[in-house]
Amino acid sequence: MTALSVTTPGPLPADHRLSPLTGYTRAHWEAAADRLLDALRPYATPGLAQYRLPGRTGYSGEQADGLEGYARSFLLAAFRVAGATRPGERERLAPLLERYAAGLTAGTDPCHPEHWPAIKDRSQPMVEAASVAIALHETRPWLWDLLDDQVRGRVVDWLADFVGATANDSNWRLFQVIVEEFLASVGAPHRRSEIDAGLARLDDWYRGNGWYTDGDGQKFDYYNAWALHLYPALWARIAGERADPSLTAAHRQRLHAFLETHQYFFGADGAPLHQGRSLTYRYASTAALWAGALVEATPLPPGRTRRLASSALKHFTDRGVPGPDGLLSLGWYHPYLPVTQPYSGPASPYWAAKAFLGLLLPDTHPVWTATEEPGPVETRDTVLALPGPGWLLHSTAADGIVRLVNHGSDRRPPTPDGQPESPHYARLAYSTATAPQTPPDGHATTIDHHLAVLDASAVSRRRRIHRLGAAGGALAASWYTDDGTAPGAPASVATVSAVHRAWEIRVHLVHADAGAAVRDTGWSLAYDDTPCTVEAGPGWVVARRADGLTSALAGLLGWDGPAEPRDGLVVQATGLNAYGQHSATPALVLPHHPGDTLLLATLVVLTRDHRLAHDPHALCHGARVRTTKDGGLDLRFPDGHRERVAPDLTAAARERVGGAPAY
Repeated sequence: MTALSVTTPGPLPADHRLSPLTGYTRAHWEAAADRLLDALRPYATPGLAQYRLPGRTGYSGEQADGLEGYARSFLLAAFRVAGATRPGERERLAPLLERYAAGLTAGTDPCHPEHWPAIKDRSQPMVEAASVAIALHETRPWLWDLLDDQVRGRVVDWLADFVGATANDSNWRLFQVIVEEFLASVGAPHRRSEIDAGLARLDDWYRGNGWYTDGDGQKFDYYNAWALHLYPALWARIAGERADPSLTAAHRQRLHAFLETHQYFFGADGAPLHQGRSLTYRYASTAALWAGALVEATPLPPGRTRRLASSALKHFTDRGVPGPDGLLSLGWYHPYLPVTQPYSGPASPYWAAKAFLGLLLPDTHPVWTATEEPGPVETRDTVLALPGPGWLLHSTAADGIVRLVNHGSDRRPPTPDGQPESPHYARLAYSTATAPQTPPDGHATTIDHHLAVLDASAVSRRRRIHRLGAAGGALAASWYTDDGTAPGAPASVATVSAVHRAWEIRVHLVHADAGAAVRDTGWSLAYDDTPCTVEAGPGWVVARRADGLTSALAGLLGWDGPAEPRDGLVVQATGLNAYGQHSATPALVLPHHPGDTLLLATLVVLTRDHRLAHDPHALCHGARVRTTKDGGLDLRFPDGHRERVAPDLTAAARERVGGAPAY
């Protein structure tokens, strides 16, 4: 180890007395942080102002990527040092702060070859400046207060470029809030009006029950967890008595409400639900859990908070994250660029530092001393309607899988922009056990969880999701119109989803030209070595992975057309899935749409429950969909459970796609 490295302990034994479910304690979190920080040291520039990691350069360039490496790891170092309260621990970590103090000295010197890029309108340094400001605040007594006055002045000068600058109208507004509040805390020039405006913009995006959209539109994802709830909590710590008590109370109430449902976004194995952008931040989705404990705004028992966070950290650790070199790659379990964005540079994954927020809590805090408690997904089957983002969650205790049915988040701006749909927003469903197919060019002939109208040259796309609302806790609905991808009249599709246990029944109203093909697809199963086994028959198909994870589709209505339905099929692909090298996606195909509006119904299944997974009859038999005299729908699941779709919902769907359905 160099003089400026943290001494990382060897592997720690599991503590199943305090943590019977994961074996992880605070010591494991500290060791994980130390390992990440140690692994970065060889990639520091000579002046320690940048960390230039191997990998694809982000579109802001190498200098910005180097700053990103510094800022995001500085945030991790700050949490590690600020929470170090055991005798002698902070002294042991002193070289770590020296490392980042040296980086501040070089990075803010405009004459130094490693100087940081200036903060300009909508530029990447805005993002990193917020991490630097938070880290400086949290380590104030041990770093900022000990810096040379000249260095402090240069840091202020660099951060001060944020004053009067324009940030992207999204979570970026909170970067300005953080930076200018830090400037206020050190007596530097700032604009209180800009801080207030950023916080007011957050109010504009609030959709109730703890959920924000990340900017105008329907942009719901983990930015709620690692930005939109996190930064207000950290801003309040910087602002102290300057913060409006009524505003901080509102933020705390919203965070409390968010955690009521966010706790369901982790599978029993710790896997976060795989939806939305920036998934390369991985376990940063646990940041909101720690924030709730930090600001005393959580409905969760402390043992559950730690269990959920530790299970996410352990989930990735057990699957080789970080890699053998100790680095976090651009990917998920392994390097995989389709889960990133064009702006993502080699150090982008280090927003995972936010997962270590809990280290700010002392080792005597109940989140560290309470015995682990199971997460809600492990103890009972659950169905949750989330009207803010337009989602249905359904989880099963038998296999610990969480499934999300998406009828509301598309990440589209309010006005058309002509951009292709994102596989992390456009799909009908996501889960903790699967990932969507993510072709490098954004298109594929067969994609998962999509009711598509096809002709010889094109596939209809679900870009903008229009909500149809819900008629009960287990129902949600939406519609889309293809916006010109396919020739001829635009295809329109309305879908009503009902969920129960491992099953989803989808009822589709499909308006298209006569002769077009229609295809419904289900859960993609990823694997590296042993291929999935496949069973299929008329109107149904089952794919089963070697470990028992099973994906199935069964046509319940409309798939027979003028003759007996075709056998279901499984589409194989390579290199399109974050979970594994190969993937298998069940599909049903109707070769010829009769024209006008067609009613279809499909049973969609994802399970690891051995009582179902090895019995196609139990998976699918007994499910049915029938129309009722009043124009509604009666849905029956394989175990006999029933849901009813009210006539007004089916009428709204018919109105959106046009015409009465052909049964």
